[in-house]
Amino acid sequence: MESFNRAVDALTSAVFFKVPLLDVEIELIVLYLAVPMLFFTLWLGFPNIRCVGHAFRILRNQPREGEAKGDVSQFAALTTALAGTIGLGNIAGVAVALTMGGPGAILWMFAIGWFAMTVKMAEVTLGLKYRVTDAQGHVHGGPMYVLKAVLERKGLPRLGMVLGGFYAFFALFGAIPMVQVNQSFAQVSVVTGLNNGWAYGIGLAFAVALVTLGGARWLGEVSKRLTPLKVAVYLAGVSAILILHAGEVPAALARIWHGAWGLDAAAGGAVGAFVAGMRRAVFASEAGVGSAVMAHSLARTEEPVSEGMVALFEPLLGTMIVCAVGGLALVVAGTWDDAGLKGIQITSAAFAQVSSWFPWLLAVVVVLFAYSTLVAWGFYGLQAWGYLFGHGPRARWSYKVLYVVALPPAAVIDLGRVIDIIDSSFFLMAVPNVIALFLCAGELRRDVRDYWRQRGSRRIPVAI
Repeated sequence: MESFNRAVDALTSAVFFKVPLLDVEIELIVLYLAVPMLFFTLWLGFPNIRCVGHAFRILRNQPREGEAKGDVSQFAALTTALAGTIGLGNIAGVAVALTMGGPGAILWMFAIGWFAMTVKMAEVTLGLKYRVTDAQGHVHGGPMYVLKAVLERKGLPRLGMVLGGFYAFFALFGAIPMVQVNQSFAQVSVVTGLNNGWAYGIGLAFAVALVTLGGARWLGEVSKRLTPLKVAVYLAGVSAILILHAGEVPAALARIWHGAWGLDAAAGGAVGAFVAGMRRAVFASEAGVGSAVMAHSLARTEEPVSEGMVALFEPLLGTMIVCAVGGLALVVAGTWDDAGLKGIQITSAAFAQVSSWFPWLLAVVVVLFAYSTLVAWGFYGLQAWGYLFGHGPRARWSYKVLYVVALPPAAVIDLGRVIDIIDSSFFLMAVPNVIALFLCAGELRRDVRDYWRQRGSRRIPVAI
C-alpha cells in the first residue's frame, strides 16, 4: 500500500502542477480547462443561452430506428451520458468542494457549469462528426477518433494515432469510477452497519456485470429508467432539507456569494473557492474531458450539431441544478463545516436533520447513482479499449471481465487517494481532448452556422 500511495502522490504532483496566484496556489490544468469554456462560449455565440429551447424540440422529434445511423435514440444517448455524468461526484463531490473552498465554491461550480455547456456541445458535435462504423454496423466514437481523423487530414497521421492512444489509455483509468464504489459503500455502511467493503464491492460488481455484459442496448434501456429516477429521488431529499431550513436560505445564499468573491476568510478566499469549484465542476460535468462523447456517439441522427445541442442538458442538469441545489442544502444544514465528517458523510448528516430514516433514503440514492454511473463508464472504457485493441468479441469480453474485477478494491481505498487518482486521469484525458477542440474550432463554427442555415433560422446568431 505504501508504494501505491507514493505512486499516486507522484502522479498527482505531476498533473496538478501549481503556480502562486495572489494568496493561493492555482493548478495550471484548472486554467487549461477554463480557457476553452470561455473561448467556445464566445466563439459559438452563447449556445448555452440560445440553443436550449431548440434542444428540447430535437428530443421531441428524434429519428426513429432505421431513419438514421446510430444504435440508440438521442434521448437514450443523453440519459446514458447523464448516467455517467450525474454520479456521486454530484453528491460527495459537492461536499468535497465545500470542504476545500468553502461555500463560495458552490457559486463557482454553478457558473463553471454554465460555461461547460458550450464545451460539451462542441466536443459531442465533433464526436458525432468523426464517429466510425464497425463491420457489424455498430457505431463508435470519442475524442480518440476525432484526434486520429483530424490530424490525419492535416498530414500528421502518426501524431493523431499517438494522441488518440494517449486519450484512450487514460480513459481506461478514468473509466474505473472508484468514487462511486467508495462513497456508496460509505453511506451503506453508515445506515446498515456493514463493515466489509470487499463484500459490498463484489456484490456491486456483480450487479454491474449484469448490464455491462449485455451491450449498448441494455445500457440505453437501464439508463432511460434509472437516470430520471435517481435525480428525482435525490432532489426530493434535498428539497426536504431546504424546506426544514427555509428561514436560513437567504443567509446561506449570502454566504455563498460572499465566499465566491473572497469577502470571508474561508479556504483561501475567492481564488481558493474558484479552484475548488473548478476541480469539482469538471468532475461533475466532465466537460472538456470528452468522456460523454462516447455515449452520445451512439445517437441515432445524421446531424452531429443536433446531438451537440442535446448535450447542453448534461452540465445544465448535473452541475447547475443537482450540484447547486445540493450544495445550498449542505450550507443551510451546516454539516460541511464539521471537521469530523468528510465526503458523503457530510451529506448524510444533513439528511439526518430531516428524519432519522432520511440517511436510508440517501443510501438508496447513492446506490442508484453509483450503479448507473458504473454501467455507463463500463461502456466508456470499452470504447477506449476497442480503440486500442479492436472491437472483436475476444477484446470486448476481456475488457468487460477486467472492468468488473477492478471495481471491488475501490470500496476499501482511502477517499483522498480515490479522488486524486480520478482527478489525475480526468485531467490527463482533457489534455488531448482540448487540443482537438481548438484544432477544429473553425469547422465547428461553420458546422453550427450551416445547421441553422439549412433550417432557415435567422433567429439564432451563431457567432458574435
